[in-house]
Amino acid sequence: MNLVFATSAFAPLALGFFGLGTGYLIYGPEELFHWPKRNESVDKSTGVWGIWLPGFCQLVTGIILFVGMTWFQVFKDAPLYMAALAFSAYGIHWFALGYNRWQGVDPRTNAGMSVAYTIISVLGIVVFFAVGDWPVGLLFVGLTLIYISDFFHSIGQAWGERSLGLWHLVTGLWLMYLTFATGLNFSLGMKLPL
Repeated sequence: MNLVFATSAFAPLALGFFGLGTGYLIYGPEELFHWPKRNESVDKSTGVWGIWLPGFCQLVTGIILFVGMTWFQVFKDAPLYMAALAFSAYGIHWFALGYNRWQGVDPRTNAGMSVAYTIISVLGIVVFFAVGDWPVGLLFVGLTLIYISDFFHSIGQAWGERSLGLWHLVTGLWLMYLTFATGLNFSLGMKLPL
């Protein structure tokens, strides 16, 4: 018996956008403005937020997309493969970032991670601009700038942390737009750029 499921137009993109954007809006002020000032209590708090908002929301989104594309074939739009890859990889990465922050561990190991995530971010730029999805392509430009900044922050460049905070805030606000546009487009049939 072969089960066939109907194609769904409702990929869970807003959940992933919202989770990541919230994480960036939590981490950004601390990095850019040093507010709140980092201490053990703040690190534990931002660590928990990092695990649950950007980590969990993105991982759930990525898994739903992968399962929906591969097992049930309810999502047919090929660029969603890149979205599934990115949401899954970034979600897992935020579990590690949040846990490391919560535990107060040495951030220098983020240097190697930032190289890998710069590469996946550039891949997202190529895919989404190639298919004409400039709003998501811009998201991946922001992600690329975040991981380039994170590399320099990880190797001890003083300006790297502030640059990271700036790009976290700018990209976090763009993610809030993408959340808003996705919610309105899917729920009310609007046609905001997405």
